[in-house]
Amino acid sequence: MSATIQPDVPPSGTGCVECLESQGWWVHLRRCAQCGHIGCCDTSPSQHATAHFRETGHPVIQSFEPGEDWFWNFETEEGFDGPVLAPAHSRPESQPTPGPAGAVPDDWRFKIHR
Repeated sequence: MSATIQPDVPPSGTGCVECLESQGWWVHLRRCAQCGHIGCCDTSPSQHATAHFRETGHPVIQSFEPGEDWFWNFETEEGFDGPVLAPAHSRPESQPTPGPAGAVPDDWRFKIHR
């Protein structure tokens, strides 16, 4: 197994680490396959998953959305199928998208990256 994927490392939580610290919000969540960091997707205002890659060099993420198990490699810009990672495999289904509850502005659709 490549060092860029560590299947035994659990996720850092149920939401974007930086958004939760700054009272921000996200559209979708991504999980670093190396260290478990949960960051927000590139559609989200702050794009913390990509920022995590740039800061750490950890190139592989997996979707952290219910029912999704795809991986993405930032270095090769390719998606692929990968191994099963340690639980949890997604944000809680009760957590809204976008999220977290109470932090998403009413005009969120005008604040996302397309």
